Amino acid sequence: MRALILSIAVGAISLPVWAADAVGNNPDANPSEIIQKFAAKEADFRDARNNYTYRQSVKMEELDSAGNPTGGKWEVVSDIIFSPEGKRMERVVYAPVISLRNIILTPQDEQDLRDVQPFVLTTSEINDYNITFLGREKLDEIGCYAFAVKPKKLMPGKRYFEGQIWVDDRDLQIVKTYGKGVGVRKGDEAFPKFETYREQIDGKYWFPTYTHADDTLHFKSGENARIRMTVKYQDYKRYEGRSTIKFGDVVDDSKQPPAAPKK
Repeated sequence: MRALILSIAVGAISLPVWAADAVGNNPDANPSEIIQKFAAKEADFRDARNNYTYRQSVKMEELDSAGNPTGGKWEVVSDIIFSPEGKRMERVVYAPVISLRNIILTPQDEQDLRDVQPFVLTTSEINDYNITFLGREKLDEIGCYAFAVKPKKLMPGKRYFEGQIWVDDRDLQIVKTYGKGVGVRKGDEAFPKFETYREQIDGKYWFPTYTHADDTLHFKSGENARIRMTVKYQDYKRYEGRSTIKFGDVVDDSKQPPAAPKK
């Protein structure tokens, strides 16, 4: 069968940090102030998440046009942990043989899983994007500011997010993203749209916990491939060994990793 390429989705400036009560829950807040504030919070979020261990489970299935599984599948379960020396690392605990038939995973897949699906938009990155304020919305009773996000320019070797984000109007952190990964195209590639949801961890930071995609990929060759993908981020625990953050559970390195999930 003809092999198709699938990339799955997944200038620094100095800006002031605004007091939370000056922007959060303020219906008259200036969108530029909201962007500046949540970008600073996102930088804090990225630093905090780098001090956590967690389990990442990825499952992709090829589907027919009616949405039924056809047998093609890719699964991998990894623990994001720290070595005894405090070095962050990924340990694969479950990875059956890939049985995808109509699509091929590329090196961009890992980059998207790491950077695009759990999208973070920090102060140093907002100049790379056009960010348009869309208004206020509610997501499951959470008041949010909605923004459209699109990269200004695609640079070779770099992946970007294009779509919409929802920012909590109290904590000023991204709580949901909907869109796809984009970049300079190499050959006959296609990128699915996905949704990523975050949940509040340790009462402070909104960490990604769930990503879902169900999309039909349209290739230049005329071939179509429908896929369904789910990514779960679970069991967040703060690593005490080098973290200075004072909330959450402490990781006990003496414990063995949990068993692989049952199929």
